[in-house]
Amino acid sequence: MKKLLAWLLAALMVIGLSACGGSESGVDTTDMTVHDEVTGKVVIYTSMYQDIIDALEGTLADVFPNCEIEFFQGGTGTIQSKVTAELESGKLGCDMLMVAEPAYALELKELGLLHPYISTEKDNLAFDYDEEGYWYPVRISNMVLAYNPEMYTEDQVSHSLYDFAFDEGNTDLISMSNPLTSGTALASAVALYQAYGNDYFVALGARNVAVESGSVALTKLETGECKEVMILEESVLKKREEEDSPITCIYPEDGTICCPSPIMTIEDDKSANANSAACEVITDWFLSLEGQSAIVAGWMHSVRKDYPEPPFDALPTAEITANLLPVDWVYCYQHRSDVRTAFEDAVKIPES
Repeated sequence: MKKLLAWLLAALMVIGLSACGGSESGVDTTDMTVHDEVTGKVVIYTSMYQDIIDALEGTLADVFPNCEIEFFQGGTGTIQSKVTAELESGKLGCDMLMVAEPAYALELKELGLLHPYISTEKDNLAFDYDEEGYWYPVRISNMVLAYNPEMYTEDQVSHSLYDFAFDEGNTDLISMSNPLTSGTALASAVALYQAYGNDYFVALGARNVAVESGSVALTKLETGECKEVMILEESVLKKREEEDSPITCIYPEDGTICCPSPIMTIEDDKSANANSAACEVITDWFLSLEGQSAIVAGWMHSVRKDYPEPPFDALPTAEITANLLPVDWVYCYQHRSDVRTAFEDAVKIPES
C-alpha cells in the first residue's frame, strides 16, 4: 500500500509538470511543502543549463520563501577553476555545488571541503551515493547520439559510439562537446578511452569531429551540415518538446554513458554563508518527489526508485541503465588530466 501511495503521489506530480501557474518551471507548486523555517542565504555553483536554472529559481522561491538561493552557472571546467582560485583565499564563494559527474565530488571530499549529511531520502535513491553523506546524485544526464531524420535516414547514421568515431563515412559530418570544459563530455571521454583506448580519440581526429556546444551542434543537425552528434539526451528532449523538432535520440548499442550528477554541501568554515543547516533541507528537497519533479521537468531523469516517469519523450530510465558504457569515477578523478591531454593531442579543438 505504501508503494502504491508513493507511486500515485509521484504520478500526480508528473501531471502537474504541464499545469499552468505555480512557478516558472511549469511545476505546479500549489501543494508543495513550504519550508518557511529555512532562512539566510545559500549560493549554489552548478553546471546545469541556464534556462533550467531560471525555471528552478521560481520553484525554489515558492518552496523556500525566506531563504535567498542564488546560482552561479558555468561548465565543470569553469567551476573547477573558480573553486581552485577561491581556495587560495581560504574560503569558497558558494555553499553548495551541483556539478556534472561524481569524480569532482570525490576530489572535494578528499580535500576535506564537504559537509557530511545523512539525507532522509537516501533509501529512495536508485543510484550510488556517498555512504558517509558527502554527496548524493540529484539528476541523471545521459550521453547519446542524435540525428535529423529529415536530412538522413536511420540506416545512414551510426548506432554505436564505436561506429560514430570509426565509420569513415562520418568524416567531416559529426560533432561533440568539449571534454576540456564540460564534465559530461569528460566523463564520456573517460568511458570511451577505457572501452576503446587512445585509438578512439585518433579516430575522432581522423573524422575531423567538430568540438562545439550542444546548441551549435543541434543547429547543424537542422541544416544538414552535421549528420550525427554525440550530445546530452536532455538537449534533444528540450528541443523536441519546445520546438516540435524532428531531431531524434539514438541510444547507443554499445551503451549509453550515464552521468549521475551530484549535489554536495561545503563545510561551514569554508563556505560563503556558513549555512549548512539550510543546505541540508535543500538537499532533502531536491532528492524528494517534489524536487525530482522539477528535475524531470528540466528533461533530466530522476534519481529515485519510485519516480514513475522519464522526461518528455525519453526512454524509461531502467531501459537506459540496462545497457550502459560504464564510467570508472575514481579513474576519472585520478586520470582526467591524462585523458584530456590524449584527447587534445588527437582532436583539433578550436581556440576559445
